[in-house]
Amino acid sequence: MAGSGEVARHWRYADLPGVDLLRARYVRKTFVRHTHENFVIAAIADGVEVFHHGGADQHAGAGALALVNPDTPHTGRAGVPEGWRYGALYPSPEVVAEIAAETTSIRGTPAFVAPVVDDPRTVALVHRVLRAADEGDALAADTLLRVAVTRLLRVNGGTLPRREVRTAGAVAAARARVLLEERMAAPPTLDALARELGTSPFALLRAFRDAYGMPPHTWLTDARVKRARRLLDGGAAPAEAATAVGFVDQPHLNRHFSRIVGVPPGAYRRERKNVQDSI
Repeated sequence: MAGSGEVARHWRYADLPGVDLLRARYVRKTFVRHTHENFVIAAIADGVEVFHHGGADQHAGAGALALVNPDTPHTGRAGVPEGWRYGALYPSPEVVAEIAAETTSIRGTPAFVAPVVDDPRTVALVHRVLRAADEGDALAADTLLRVAVTRLLRVNGGTLPRREVRTAGAVAAARARVLLEERMAAPPTLDALARELGTSPFALLRAFRDAYGMPPHTWLTDARVKRARRLLDGGAAPAEAATAVGFVDQPHLNRHFSRIVGVPPGAYRRERKNVQDSI
């Protein structure tokens, strides 16, 4: 991103287990449709981010938070020519559930209700968490994280509805997902997958999109990047991770990884290594 006016750091702080951290400024960056295993709490400092979520474009400007629940498809791009600058926390479902159980009356799986909340106070809290993590202030980082998540859950929290598989199409989509996970490095064609499941290609395509918010090939790319992240977390080299999850080579992984995670896999791995070396 040198010379582009874009900078990003995606890292972990050992004293905030279960939480990923991001600080970035993007101008031309476009995030393709993807999901996260963790919650997204993105605090916009300057500019505007537009992200497609829940069937519509959402706009988050300075002083607002972009909020995404786990496994929820969304995109991301600049909403103004100068782009947007933000800091983000990615707490795991387990971290958010622990905080919700201790500080709120939410029963069931906690979730955010609205995808955009105008709340400059919580925006400031998110940036203070990132600053505390940068400075190695574990007490402040942990405290401010819990205060920020509690505040968001109290003003914009609810219970994640259970998704029940009822139709034959939904069952086929769920089975297709399992097969794609099992054969990630060498996936079948849509036609072969449909035949194996006893349905037609277009019926499977419609059912899969209805169930997971994206077609099978887009979901597979997202899943490959998730698995590559886990391999990089464990110390694998980017080239090794690329071939293990089914990408042609490291440049192929680089392209998709950057469009989903926001940084190249090499930069992502270096931050993980720094955390492991500090323990």
